[in-house]
Amino acid sequence: MIPVWLTDTVTSDLNRALHYTQLWGLHGMELRTVGGPDDRVPHVNERQIREQMEGTDLLLGSAVPSMFEGPVGDRAAWMNDLIEFENTLKLCERIECPRVTISPFAGTEDPPTDEIVDALRRAGAKAEAHGILVAVRNGPETACPTGVALADVLTAVGHPHVRAAWNPAGALRAGEHPIDGLTALAGLVTLVRCSDGYVTEDGYWEDTTLGEGAVGWREQFELLHARGFQGPISMEVYVEPRPEEGLRSATTLIRMLRDIRARAET
Repeated sequence: MIPVWLTDTVTSDLNRALHYTQLWGLHGMELRTVGGPDDRVPHVNERQIREQMEGTDLLLGSAVPSMFEGPVGDRAAWMNDLIEFENTLKLCERIECPRVTISPFAGTEDPPTDEIVDALRRAGAKAEAHGILVAVRNGPETACPTGVALADVLTAVGHPHVRAAWNPAGALRAGEHPIDGLTALAGLVTLVRCSDGYVTEDGYWEDTTLGEGAVGWREQFELLHARGFQGPISMEVYVEPRPEEGLRSATTLIRMLRDIRARAET
């Protein structure tokens, strides 16, 4: 398992993001917004990314375009997303990024699953032509709020280049026990989004330092390790002050992963 992080949860400045990555002891980054507030993948400074990454041993775990984030019923919008997707895939090839993380559309009442499956299958076919994986993220604001819902959709898609970006905190917010979601996604996970928190008595979500919430990250990592998962664990930072919190959570993440590996070797 490779500890990386979603950089714009702390900073969209690439130089600062690289500094934090190395300071915190992480192995790479997941890129979404790089530069100004409108500089989202694929509309980023590719030359800067390539120059800044050159000479480091850091990995790019994923690129995150604005894709399939509206309702699936808006077919014209998502067909345009598929056209724009070519630019993202070409960017990923040039900067040596192996996967793209996307949404399974916005959460609406009774979204048409067959249309979601059709769109994701089309995305998978485009990605396959470039040798890139599509990682589909669950979350309470999406049409696949839980791991079980995401597993059902990905099974229906049935494309080897369409996999899961498993978000246990998002599943917990949607009312699913994170172990149940991960169990449902057996063999489908290519990236894990890593944050922590708990649902308050009033039903609100409270972000916490990694390991202090209700996700149960040690159990998640143990199950992932047992299944042979070797992909990115992408840390997200939402507790203030974020730079300090990033260091604290990264330290916890790295220690957990090392402990689980060491225990498996004994």
